[in-house]
Amino acid sequence: MTHTEIRQKFLDFFKARGHAIVPSSSLLPDDPSVLFTTAGMQPMIPYLLGEKHPGGTRVADSQKCFRAQDIEEVGDNRHTTFFEMLGNWSFGDYWKKEQLSWIFEFLTKEIGINPQNLYVTVFEGNDQVPRDTESADIWKTMLPESHIFYYGVEKNWWSRSGTPDKMPAGEPGGPDSEMFYDFGDTGQHDPGKYGPQCHVNCDCGRYLEIGNNVFMEYQKQEDGSFKSLPQKNVDFGGGLERMAAASENQADIFLTSTHKTIIGAIGIPYAEHKRELRIIADHMKAAIFLIAEGATPSNKAQGYIVRRLLRRAIRYAKILNLPPNFYEKIFDAIPDLETTPGLILNVIQGEYEKFHKTLGQGEREIAKHTQLDAKIAFDLYQNHGFPFELTEEIARERGQSVEYGEFRKEFEKHQVTSRAGLEKKFGGHGLLLDTGELKAANEEELKKVTRLHTATHMLQAALRKVLGDDVHQAGSDITAERLRFDFIFPRKMTPEEIKQVEDLINNAVAQDMPVSYEEMPIEEAKKTGALYYFKEKYPEKVKVYSVGDFSKEFCGGPHVSHTGEIGQFKIVKEEAVSTGTRRIRATVL
Repeated sequence: MTHTEIRQKFLDFFKARGHAIVPSSSLLPDDPSVLFTTAGMQPMIPYLLGEKHPGGTRVADSQKCFRAQDIEEVGDNRHTTFFEMLGNWSFGDYWKKEQLSWIFEFLTKEIGINPQNLYVTVFEGNDQVPRDTESADIWKTMLPESHIFYYGVEKNWWSRSGTPDKMPAGEPGGPDSEMFYDFGDTGQHDPGKYGPQCHVNCDCGRYLEIGNNVFMEYQKQEDGSFKSLPQKNVDFGGGLERMAAASENQADIFLTSTHKTIIGAIGIPYAEHKRELRIIADHMKAAIFLIAEGATPSNKAQGYIVRRLLRRAIRYAKILNLPPNFYEKIFDAIPDLETTPGLILNVIQGEYEKFHKTLGQGEREIAKHTQLDAKIAFDLYQNHGFPFELTEEIARERGQSVEYGEFRKEFEKHQVTSRAGLEKKFGGHGLLLDTGELKAANEEELKKVTRLHTATHMLQAALRKVLGDDVHQAGSDITAERLRFDFIFPRKMTPEEIKQVEDLINNAVAQDMPVSYEEMPIEEAKKTGALYYFKEKYPEKVKVYSVGDFSKEFCGGPHVSHTGEIGQFKIVKEEAVSTGTRRIRATVL
């Protein structure tokens, strides 16, 4: 059964049982404490903690997820960074009997999984929380007792803080019951690597976890004890890709309907190059979905992860001698991608062109060394733009290791001298992060930052022209790859408004307006009507930069001399930061 059929059957199954079907949330959450949506329950946390869901007490969805921590794991038969998680929730409504019997019915009746291949685990209890005999007794009505196993807090307990001993007072949590599919003896169990005997939680690949039923029923007290919650919640999450593998009895996820069209589009014999093809397929699929939602390659935060995915995929594409446009066929082959090529392929092409030369230079330099270390890794990074992670990976392939801590020490030594040099040359105009990390590490990056810096001034002016003078800056951040601008505004911008802003800026760019400044006392500068950021501490004398008659703003620089140097301005994403504050991410092409 294909993943598309499984997804629809799941939503229909729970809709028939009174669940409101809600759309997938963004892969890029508004929550600043996390980079990505990593699980289906993440957008549901407010409702699990008591807030009322607009859909009611029963909800189901299929949530797009991304886990950067699994990048290094990709290459085996079951790990992916991007996946969909099928989920259903009860917010103080039904409980264990309904959940476990429904999910068992769905797996065995709706998508045809043989119950003889299903195994489950339940919480064995400890000195703080009792054994979950209730779940075990329910499973015994559907599965042989030999298919039910007890595990401790490390495997079968859920809370946001981890195991019960790490939970603060007031934190909710509870036992969970995981479900596994047995593919049979694959011959891959290595006792030295995985332990003397294979078991359902073994990592050898025989058993595949396909879903987890979390029962949030306890709250930790000040004295360290646990009491029952007045609102008991059910949180189920099941990997769509893994359910498809179980349904097809196919132990290799990359040969199921979620990835086999991508593998086929690459056009290289799979049996001979499994690891390389799995990495390319997963990383390109993940990067494309992330770019589609507004994360473009850069040297920080979400953009750094996108860059890492693309560059790792490009390296393996080069190893397989794939053509430069290999990613175009992959884009066309990705299932469930509801977007047009446009900006996405342009972004990937730009990253390919930027990195392909770097990759060749870096690999030639690496070939000169029989032993890799942190100093070599930093030299590769600094002089050739070669990512540390790729040096680290190549070292592993050689049976060597490069310590990130030592690499970081080399990086920090360089920061001190580079920061002093840039501040001396450019007068300390703010091309440094608050942490002291450089935004422009060289002349080329400085040119890009300068283009985006001027574009940020124009963006604020354009927003005020389209949305009104109530728009005010609430913060900004500029790197060599993109700008981020936060502004006060009460609602989401419409697509038409976004296009109006882009058009205003691009028309001003096309007019090649002059960019100039005057230096004057701050009180006199305020009388000119120039914009300024109210949180900024300005000196007694300030520079007022004018972009033709388009914008006027306090600033220390640097700026382009004419708008024609900026290039095409593109808004990548507009989103909420908090109530009344919006954020725009944009770039120049």
